Amino acid sequence: MKSTGFTLLLVLVFQVAFTQELAISENQRYLIYKSDSTPFFWLGDTAWELFHKLDREEALHYLQTRADQGFTVIQAVILAERDGVRTPNAYGDLPFEDLDPKRPNEAYFEHVDFIIDEANKLGLVMGVLPTWGDKVYSEHPGAGPILFGEENARIFGEYLGRRYRDANLVWILGGDRDIANEEVRAVWDAMAAGIAEGDGKTHLMTYHPRGSRSSGDYLHDADWMDFNMYQSSHARFYNPVYEFALKDRALQPTKPTLDGEPAYEDIPVAFWEFMKFEPGEFSEITDEDGTLKDRTPFTKGFFDGKSVRVHAYWNILAGAAGYTYGNNAVWQMHKKGETFVIPALTDWKDALRRPGAESMRFVRKLFEMRSFSELVPAQELIVSPNPEGENHIRAAKQRDGDFAVIYLANPQEFELDLSLLNSDRFTAFWYDPRNGSRFKLPEFGIAQKVWTAPSVPDDADWVLVIEAK
Repeated sequence: MKSTGFTLLLVLVFQVAFTQELAISENQRYLIYKSDSTPFFWLGDTAWELFHKLDREEALHYLQTRADQGFTVIQAVILAERDGVRTPNAYGDLPFEDLDPKRPNEAYFEHVDFIIDEANKLGLVMGVLPTWGDKVYSEHPGAGPILFGEENARIFGEYLGRRYRDANLVWILGGDRDIANEEVRAVWDAMAAGIAEGDGKTHLMTYHPRGSRSSGDYLHDADWMDFNMYQSSHARFYNPVYEFALKDRALQPTKPTLDGEPAYEDIPVAFWEFMKFEPGEFSEITDEDGTLKDRTPFTKGFFDGKSVRVHAYWNILAGAAGYTYGNNAVWQMHKKGETFVIPALTDWKDALRRPGAESMRFVRKLFEMRSFSELVPAQELIVSPNPEGENHIRAAKQRDGDFAVIYLANPQEFELDLSLLNSDRFTAFWYDPRNGSRFKLPEFGIAQKVWTAPSVPDDADWVLVIEAK
């Protein structure tokens, strides 16, 4: 009985810890739980169409799966990209009456309420976008229509802030769009001000920009911008995502930063180069389930499970406060028999268990095991040649030199300078980021310089963790 009671207590403590509101750490580098300053590891998933496309049963399945996989944040959009204000949700409800943000439809928002509440019950923080960016003027129009000016943006923001004042969430303004001009900046400022007025500044806020950009490029000075978010995008394999993190880390005043949309698992590399975005496009090579059966038109290939791991470790070891995973079928909640936005290889349910998604739990496991909040970028540890691309190596160390983490996208020989760590005797292990297994190494001294990563399989990625004795 004592054992059972103690186990129950641990479960309750764990659940309470994950329903606390978030804040920014004292050193302004990462997120924390507000009540006790415990570091919060952002492991997100882009479920942009969650509120719009899924019914309650489907949403519960999605949320439970991601919670079981160790995700901590779910990013979703209230006014969604796929014609989210004119095409109704799974229950036939539109968000507004007559497309008027001052006249919200209670039935639509009750569905949003349900999903946020259920996510919170599972210990998930919701990263909520009030609207996709195409509902505000930009130089890259989408389904739209443009709905917001300063006045109604503030009113809608206040409505959302008041409605979700007690929810466990982070507000993410923007939605894949740059700030076109000062008038557009004023609209987003007004929406942020409305949210803050509605929720009493209870929740953190950031901005989701267009591809290959960061909120720090044009909103770093905004008083409502608590941390930066960048979109490293889907342009190429071995994208140097660490450059975004390092650029944002150098900005003043200091703010946390993270990759809110990297390359998605199963999305075609640089897909926009091969698409016209017209109705019926690729219908001749799409099967009856609405999934792509012939990949040959996309000559640059598709991102896979290893691709998303490479970008995860490169981001975090460059100083990001976390990482957001994404899958091409999941973001659009592609269902069998439907048309896709970007050609999908599976439906959203099958995509939930793709190898990259399953490996994300081991990203979190490693960085919570070794105090990620203490890490600082430390490329100086690597003294052998370190080019960009598939053989690039990233390194970080604990700020006092008590341990170091080195990530290799591919097995190779390399050299380290261990004099930069806080000892002359060390222990170490190789960590397999595919499955979380560890291979312990014999104790060694500071003279150990040349290292060789495990070579099986020959294209595997590996993490080396070195700890001061």
